[in-house]
Amino acid sequence: MRQLIIGQTILLVINVVEVGSEMKRKNKRLKPKIKKRLLLLLLIFCLSILIYNIGTLVIWRIDRNRLLEEKHQLAQIIDIVKITPEEPELINYPEDETDDYWHFINLPLINVNLNALREINPETVGFLSVGGTNINYPVVQTTNNEFYLNHSFRRTPNRAGWVFMDYRNNTNFSNRNTIIYAHGRIDGTMFGTLKTILNSEWINNRDNHIIRYSSKEKNMMFQVFSVYTIPIETYYLYIDFDDESYQQWLETMISRSQHDFNTSVNINDKVLTLSTCLNRHSRVVMHAKLIKIDRNN
Repeated sequence: MRQLIIGQTILLVINVVEVGSEMKRKNKRLKPKIKKRLLLLLLIFCLSILIYNIGTLVIWRIDRNRLLEEKHQLAQIIDIVKITPEEPELINYPEDETDDYWHFINLPLINVNLNALREINPETVGFLSVGGTNINYPVVQTTNNEFYLNHSFRRTPNRAGWVFMDYRNNTNFSNRNTIIYAHGRIDGTMFGTLKTILNSEWINNRDNHIIRYSSKEKNMMFQVFSVYTIPIETYYLYIDFDDESYQQWLETMISRSQHDFNTSVNINDKVLTLSTCLNRHSRVVMHAKLIKIDRNN
């Protein structure tokens, strides 16, 4: 963010100098008063842009510092425990013995006690951990998809936002597609490291290809089957389908993937979708299917 604003300011100064030089060459016959007025207006315009950029940088740093402090406080109460249940519930297992599914089901789940988190924010619905990234966050859900775009976990204003589940989804993952969003922060917070799923280093490590999720009712594991970038659209954000449209949707999501995960997916699978911004016009998307559950008794 800081580098971007500094770069924009430098370009602005260069453009001002070029414009001034051009005006000087082409407008030698302009009266001195007119020249002074034009230059004054240009200077005011440039100063306004500079002040705006500096203000944006200051606000960004304030929000970042507040976010980091909040993360530090939450880390003191979050207890992530890896568990290997003796008899987990295996979901829609494939017949193909070479499918990576059979490797992943042997990996541990995570269990997070949400009680302390819910005392701070009653809208806490789970805890999300994505392999090979810095994504380890409590997940919240409210009555819309706007509030947590500019509010933190403690529900205080913050442009960094928080990690939240689509308000249309049932928190028990009964929908065919459950969606979780967060900002793709340039400093790596929130879903800032989700962009790494497109790198060969992430893809080449098979153990990265899972998502762990812990809720009050159950602990779950999801196997990644598609990662890609796409211009802003809504099709991948559908949550419920009939069988035919769901099969078509799954085939489309698989065909979009920038890597072949050699994973079978069908209409009996439940999908978890993670979505974040790559830039103003594009999104980074990950899809994973539910493969293992350990229910909290």
